[in-house]
Amino acid sequence: MDLLEDDNGSNAHEYTVSEISGAVKRVIEGEFGRVRVRGEVGRVSMPRSGHMYFDLKDDRAVIAAVSWKGQVARMQVRPEEGMEVIATGRMTTFPGQSKYQLIVDEVEPAGAGALMAMLEARRKQLAAEGLFDASHKQPIPWLPEVIGVVTSPSGAVIRDILHRLRDRFPRRVLIWPVAVQGQACAPEVARAIRGFNAMEEGGPIPRPDLIIVARGGGSIEDLWGFNEEIVVRAAAESAIPLISAVGHETDTTLIDYASDRRAPTPTAAAEMAVPVRAELAAWLSEAQTRMMRAARGRIDQRDQRLRDLARGLGRPEALTQPARQRFDMWSERLGPALRTLVLRKNSRFAPLAAQISPNLLRRFIRDRAREIDGFATRLAPAPATRMRRARQEFEQLSKRLDRSRQRMIGEAERRNREGAQRLGALSERLARASRARLDALSDRLERLDRMRQTLGYTETLKRGYAVVRGPDGVVTSEKQAAKQPGLEIEFVDGRLAVIPGGGGTAAPARAKGSKKTDPGPEQGSLF
Repeated sequence: MDLLEDDNGSNAHEYTVSEISGAVKRVIEGEFGRVRVRGEVGRVSMPRSGHMYFDLKDDRAVIAAVSWKGQVARMQVRPEEGMEVIATGRMTTFPGQSKYQLIVDEVEPAGAGALMAMLEARRKQLAAEGLFDASHKQPIPWLPEVIGVVTSPSGAVIRDILHRLRDRFPRRVLIWPVAVQGQACAPEVARAIRGFNAMEEGGPIPRPDLIIVARGGGSIEDLWGFNEEIVVRAAAESAIPLISAVGHETDTTLIDYASDRRAPTPTAAAEMAVPVRAELAAWLSEAQTRMMRAARGRIDQRDQRLRDLARGLGRPEALTQPARQRFDMWSERLGPALRTLVLRKNSRFAPLAAQISPNLLRRFIRDRAREIDGFATRLAPAPATRMRRARQEFEQLSKRLDRSRQRMIGEAERRNREGAQRLGALSERLARASRARLDALSDRLERLDRMRQTLGYTETLKRGYAVVRGPDGVVTSEKQAAKQPGLEIEFVDGRLAVIPGGGGTAAPARAKGSKKTDPGPEQGSLF
């Protein structure tokens, strides 16, 4: 039995790694082929290459999935983490990492319930950010000059909108063509809304006064591009009023919440955008008729009122006759009154005229001339007198100023003398204080030097003590002394070199010419 097992092991075929990987790949692809896998989307990664890598998992296992760039572009619904989907594709292996994976070319939600749950979660998230607040809604212009339409240029929606605008009130329309379904729908719609807002007023292309985002009906998967966050944010940020007309009346997308107005259908959006020109013309005609009727009635009413007031005033002649009569009466009385006034003034002037004669006038003139000569005589010496008086006052002021100047000079000299005296006294005090300070410092220095000499270790050496030093420094114990190759003992009158010998004997060697040094108390050991 052992022999057979050895023979079988030695005769087994040897596979290369590539052969094993190829065999596993053929088995998996042949066994499964194209499959539909239901599971929850896990980690989603989309590098710059455009490919999408994600996981499909349930409560017990995980399958790696990949969608190539072209497959991602054709997807109606893009997988998101936490979303339950049904992925359709083919099973294969990836030999580079020894794993199997699912090449996904189509993704659909696992059910409307799951898709609606994800939609509701996204709606609550965006509503919490305030993108759906009513305070951000803008009024729709009553009659826009230019209308921007974001939709597919080849569908029936744009034809319905143009036809309805032509019937109601022709306006200038700018069409921004976009994909209204599929993977490219959301970025193109958001780019179109922001593109209309980026147009300059008065530029070569007129800036729209109103934007309509329109699409025909469809399933929730077909309309999913208008539920993407990028579209909702672009609609909420739009400075131009926006009408959303996506799907039929029963279809609701997130762009409906962010737009300024929601239309149940694209045709209804066109009806909201402009009024009916015929109805407007009829209304204007009716308003003009009412205005003319009201103006005519107002004029007739004022005319009747004027006639009524005129009857209450009476005839104009009756108003002016009393004034004319008073004028005639006063004009008749004016002539006699003037004559009477002239006679009265003449009677008062006659006595005065009799008293006035040429001699009287000449005497009056002589008297006035005499008075003028007297005034001239009195005025002639006045300037000289005034000049003399002014000179006297000036001389007095000059004398007063001289006395003040002399007094000020004397005061300044007195202050200078007093300042010099005080300065001399202060200088003497400073010199005495300096000498006293120097004397005190010298005395203190002498006392400190005497204290240093008294407390120094050389005074201690005079009392019979000595300092023992070894090659490494001061020796303070018997154990240290026993370990030293040689010692030096300092006495008060010199130093002695000692070589330790057996039995504690030492051979003295007097250090010739050694001079005592004072290393300080901290460097010596006294014994």
